[in-house]
Amino acid sequence: MSSQPLPNSSSPDPLHGGSDRTRPGSRLPATAPNPVAVKLGYLGLLPFVFGAFLSLVVRDDAHPYVVLALAGYAAVVISFLGGIHWGLGMRSQLPSPAPFAWSVVPSLVAWIAVVMPAYAGLVIDALMLIGCYLWDRRSYPAHGLSGWLTLRFRLTVFAVLACFLGAART
Repeated sequence: MSSQPLPNSSSPDPLHGGSDRTRPGSRLPATAPNPVAVKLGYLGLLPFVFGAFLSLVVRDDAHPYVVLALAGYAAVVISFLGGIHWGLGMRSQLPSPAPFAWSVVPSLVAWIAVVMPAYAGLVIDALMLIGCYLWDRRSYPAHGLSGWLTLRFRLTVFAVLACFLGAART
């Protein structure tokens, strides 16, 4: 495999040294979210909304299963949000431990939250979703991803509300 930029490419190859993408403190122009990712992001809210709704209406004997499913889905999403930073760290030419260290924190916190009682674990999930958004808000602009923050905010609001609703009925 060649390390040359692709033909007809108007920008340098960021993985092989032609971009300021990895210079500390550099800001890249914001890229708009991919339309497929936007649709999938909103579809990804369905388990949150459905889980929160069910947690309020199911019989008492089914409630623990519903909130466990909601907490499990929240943990998967939180782990995904952390994994994004592992990928961003892998793209950097100037290695920094920060994205790698941060990328494992959400998974570990969500894992602990899943084994806790729902009234506490779902609150921790909600707080971790907020923490992930705040971290993204701080780090995305340096990677040219600030255009994704509006979508991230909207998805976070609904996911957080769903976690709080799921935790409300004990």
